[in-house]
Amino acid sequence: MTGILAGKSALVTGGASGIGRATALAMAREGARVAVADMTEASAAATVELIIAAGGQAIALAGDVAKEADVATLVARSVAAFGRLDCAFNNAGISPRDVGPAGQRTHEMSRASFDDMLAVNLTGVFLCMKYEIAQMLAQGGGSIVNTASIAGLVGLPSASNYVASKHGVVGITKTAAMEYASDKIRVNCVNPGYIKTPMTDPTMAERYDALMTKVPMSRLGLPEEIAEAVVWMLSDKASFMTGASQIIDGGYYAA
Repeated sequence: MTGILAGKSALVTGGASGIGRATALAMAREGARVAVADMTEASAAATVELIIAAGGQAIALAGDVAKEADVATLVARSVAAFGRLDCAFNNAGISPRDVGPAGQRTHEMSRASFDDMLAVNLTGVFLCMKYEIAQMLAQGGGSIVNTASIAGLVGLPSASNYVASKHGVVGITKTAAMEYASDKIRVNCVNPGYIKTPMTDPTMAERYDALMTKVPMSRLGLPEEIAEAVVWMLSDKASFMTGASQIIDGGYYAA
């Protein structure tokens, strides 16, 4: 397949659904060979089947990004399959509902809820970058995009653990971009607003109308709209872009 990622190999975490799946499909459409990772190989395989059906090349991997040994294996297996790692999309993440009751203010939140959130959303990104960058240094360069959020740029009541994790992603992205610019490794992050995914469905069912009053475009974004930006950021077309937080939020942050 030809496209802006032609000849490149890529790794996507959280690739079983939502933004991760849409980006894996877009990567393959643009010519990349894609390692799709998620918590179970079966869930990742569903995305791989879609890629193969469209004429692309992909493998399914299982791993927990909060566990260093799992992350090391994900990167090693990607390289074993495709020979190198040109592009990485560190997208795996969880929401406040995944680690505790919804709607908790900071003083109500448990230490476990806070720690569990950071383990996936922030430490997981750090671990992925640690092993991806080591590989990219060995091969002479590469490109990384991390999934942050508008919650990495503003505060959101009743989500201090999530907000802290996503602010951390923005910070670690900027720092890594500075550290490795001379090594031909670009590191950026994408900051989605409210996107229609399985993760946001419960919140949208409860608060859609109220939330949409804060979005000038008055709708949810689609995973594919994030995927298009991520693929471009990973490609050589974005060759002078590093350390950036790309906001895609229907105008939320500007309002």
